[in-house]
Amino acid sequence: MSGPFPGIAGLETYALEDGGCRVEVIPTRGALVTRMVVDGEEVLYLDEGTVADLTKSVRGGIPVLFPNAGPLPGDTYPADRKAYSLPQHGFARKLPWTVRQAEESLLVLGLTSSEETLRQYPWAFDAQLAFSLAGRRLTLDFDLENRDTRPLPFHLGYHPYFRVPQGQKAQARVETDATHAWDNRAKHEVPFTGLDLTAQEVDMHLRDHSAPGTVLERGPGLSPVKLSWSGEFRMLVVWTLAGKDFVCVEPWTAAAGALATGEGLLHVAPGERVSLAFDIEA
Repeated sequence: MSGPFPGIAGLETYALEDGGCRVEVIPTRGALVTRMVVDGEEVLYLDEGTVADLTKSVRGGIPVLFPNAGPLPGDTYPADRKAYSLPQHGFARKLPWTVRQAEESLLVLGLTSSEETLRQYPWAFDAQLAFSLAGRRLTLDFDLENRDTRPLPFHLGYHPYFRVPQGQKAQARVETDATHAWDNRAKHEVPFTGLDLTAQEVDMHLRDHSAPGTVLERGPGLSPVKLSWSGEFRMLVVWTLAGKDFVCVEPWTAAAGALATGEGLLHVAPGERVSLAFDIEA
């Protein structure tokens, strides 16, 4: 660990290094991984302007989506016989995380419930996100402790932006055996027959992707990215926009709206904790 340094817009940044791999993280910007470089090759896409402007949601890197991935219907959900409001993709990606441990190839960050989170999500919790680097593999371990007296519901996702230049998208591929999906652009269910990553926008939520991982082929001259995740991640989202040099390949634990619908929602018992892992290897 080369200690914190002033990164984008002077924001305190930590670097993890192992061999030819380097990963950079900004704890105060939602525990955001901003870069992953393997043997000189940039694996992630990042719009630095959205990192520097604290009023904007970051476009790029690896945002963590908690306690909800995707939007809620009307941005609300019921709890304790009341309606609570949460923005799309939750609050974890917008709040500062605290550094709990920093070593050469390990960074542990924490986020604990506060007055601000309790107004939106009425459960006491402690979340910990450990980033560890082993060779070319980055592991994100999300550990969630329920400090409340009631079961804690949560919906977790990751939103990694992988660098795929527009000109490579025709050759890019995401491995999947999915047969049906929610087309979030058209807002209806569709039989899934494949991805055209050259389309104006692709926003496909693959409902029956069965493997605990996938491979993103990024086209000629770029190394493929191998992803693997804990079995709790049941939904695979693929998103890209024409003219933008990224393809997002996102594991979510449930479909959008889970806090409101209850469909696929995970729970942690009072006093218990749960751990979920996500690996990226390039």
